[in-house]
Amino acid sequence: MILPVTAYGHPTLKIVGEDIDANYPDLEKLIDDMFETMEVADGVGLAAHQINKAIRLFVIDTTLLKLENSPYTDQRHTFINARISHEEGEEWGYEEGCLSVPGIHEMVKRKPVITISYYDREWNYHENVKIDGMLARVIQHEYDHIEGKLFVERLPNIRRVLLKGKLRDISMGKTEASYRMLFPKKTTKKKA
Repeated sequence: MILPVTAYGHPTLKIVGEDIDANYPDLEKLIDDMFETMEVADGVGLAAHQINKAIRLFVIDTTLLKLENSPYTDQRHTFINARISHEEGEEWGYEEGCLSVPGIHEMVKRKPVITISYYDREWNYHENVKIDGMLARVIQHEYDHIEGKLFVERLPNIRRVLLKGKLRDISMGKTEASYRMLFPKKTTKKKA
């Protein structure tokens, strides 16, 4: 089932995700739905926060990436209860976008090598796995989501100021996307 993508400004995107266990309700279906939602939206990764669930779960599909000499090439991967323990190397910039922030692409600096531990879809534990390059960047982007952070928060202050109007428009539903979105609920002020 294709799920709506949570838009910038939605409170779920700011929550640090909770660990889950193998008994999480309908986990297999949720993972399948996340992959389907990501595929329809032409994404490379999708975190549970982006479908309004504040849990430590994200998926990536490396078939769209041109990864050389990587065991992750042309595969779908599920990361459950992931923890990045180390990042290293000189930061490098790359233009990132996000399904929760449609129409905005900005240069984000990240370190090129990460060490991550996580459970996969079959609940196999992968401890202290070192990943580098573009795949590390995709994982860092999705990992930020489960930590309650968006890529726009990694931008220099001047860029965030310049994007303020566009971000406000997205949070108000004034945006175009080729996929369904879930916008923050509008609050109305009570008259005294």
